[in-house]
Amino acid sequence: MKLLLRTLLLLLLLASTQVIAQEAKNSNVFLITLDGVRWQDVFTGVDMNLLNSDYTHNKDELTKKFVGKSKNENRKMLMPFFWNTIAEEGQLYGNRNKGSKVNLTNTMLFSYPGYNEILSGKADDANIDSNDKNYNENVTVLEVANKSETFKDRVAAFASWDVFPFIINDKRSGVPVNAGYMDAVGVLNEKEKFLNEIQRQAPIVWESVRLDVFTHHFAKEYIKKNHPKLVYVSYGETDDFAHDGQFDFYMKSLLNTDAFIADLWNYVQNDDFYKDNTYFIITTDHGRGEGVQEDSKWTGHGSNVKGAEHTWIAILGPNIEASGEASEGQLFTDQIAPTVAKILNLKIDSRNMPAKPISLK
Repeated sequence: MKLLLRTLLLLLLLASTQVIAQEAKNSNVFLITLDGVRWQDVFTGVDMNLLNSDYTHNKDELTKKFVGKSKNENRKMLMPFFWNTIAEEGQLYGNRNKGSKVNLTNTMLFSYPGYNEILSGKADDANIDSNDKNYNENVTVLEVANKSETFKDRVAAFASWDVFPFIINDKRSGVPVNAGYMDAVGVLNEKEKFLNEIQRQAPIVWESVRLDVFTHHFAKEYIKKNHPKLVYVSYGETDDFAHDGQFDFYMKSLLNTDAFIADLWNYVQNDDFYKDNTYFIITTDHGRGEGVQEDSKWTGHGSNVKGAEHTWIAILGPNIEASGEASEGQLFTDQIAPTVAKILNLKIDSRNMPAKPISLK
């Protein structure tokens, strides 16, 4: 009897090991967004006009931190992971100074429509024309994955903005979403318990958007415990600091977010489940203005703000040609969801996601 039990346990362990090994062979995707970050900031670094404007409160500090001898040096100082790792090992699109363009296809040019376009693969101006907490009728790539046999219960989303349960439609999709000031739930480790305890003890800068450090660490702890195959992480501080006219905090937040993404990348490259089979796709929900004039105000975005339709995309992962910064070419934000689907070999309805995936050479 004991021999039989030992044999059964050995077979179960072997089967479990084979399942884990097979899952590890399948590609994983981390889809990451930075709210309202302009292509200019990514590709040219600190904006000298904004540095010298009333939006900056400590020019000397920002100059020391972000101003080098050239724009290329400036962008490395602002986003070192992007320019020391992604530019060397992956692909970057959206430097309009070099003819590389990424555009939104929705005409609203603010957050909910932008995130819907990123996640569902199509604009929906007729139904999504506000940031109100209405459940999204469109099916996101997260939902497609979560309802597939391969990725069922292997999808998760973490966001700083509290509207994301509605954008992802967590009730219909079944995708677990931790957003705003939501606590981690389920069987928690000590770090998650601590994060639950302190996230509202930290300064509440905005009631609808928590600080990104909490979103990041909630996501990372979940990832370490559960190893989801498709993860969505949405950092939100940058847009809100810009709306507040706080260029200092916007820049520091962008630097911090670059470090968060580097932290996730370093983790997956040292985790047997994720190493060498995980793609990072990074983008933004909209652009924003360039200056201080009303129709191009840096603090704003929307259909009345010049340049708010201009975005960018960064891609890093296995089987990605290390082509770095693209010159010339046109991409659109609605191509991101079908690209995720292609990487994961998800079956999608082309009527719902009509755009072509990005060609990942």
